[in-house]
Amino acid sequence: MPIKRSEVKRAQERTAELLASAGIVLTDAERESIEVAGFGLDQLEQQGLELVTYVNTDRYCAKDLVLFPRQTCPEHLHPPVGGEPGKMETFRCRRGLVYLYVEGEPAASPQAAVPAGSEPYYTVFHEIVLKPGEQYTIPPNTKHWFQGGPEGAIVSEFSSTSRDEFDLFTDPRIERMPRIVED
Repeated sequence: MPIKRSEVKRAQERTAELLASAGIVLTDAERESIEVAGFGLDQLEQQGLELVTYVNTDRYCAKDLVLFPRQTCPEHLHPPVGGEPGKMETFRCRRGLVYLYVEGEPAASPQAAVPAGSEPYYTVFHEIVLKPGEQYTIPPNTKHWFQGGPEGAIVSEFSSTSRDEFDLFTDPRIERMPRIVED
């Protein structure tokens, strides 16, 4: 399902404000190019992600990810592409809390809530809670998902080359590359 241009614009403005409040300065071009990933689910506030990509070359990538309060980036993995092992990424929490779930021993009582109606598509529950200044590295080809805490979160991502169009999501309804429609 496409996302409306007005919804993208509101999310971009909100994202820029959150980054500015954390002391992260964006250029005008970066503000205008904030990616709003709604995943085609028409639930941006529940399942979505806002991204600023600073650099993405054939060797490395640096981004800031913004999660609104309790907003969830759905479960996915970064598979091998073109003979490369898949993206390895390090998440470093800058503000708020991030509930990160990866493959491994499930948490007895996960702190994040799976978005209603999407329960069958969330399968990994090994919990890592990142507070500001803490980081975690996700190996290539590893299922993971993450959710902002009650006040949302800002996460810096440092990774090998990002090829988002090849991400594999557990939920078959997801469209990774946004389709934007005028309203």
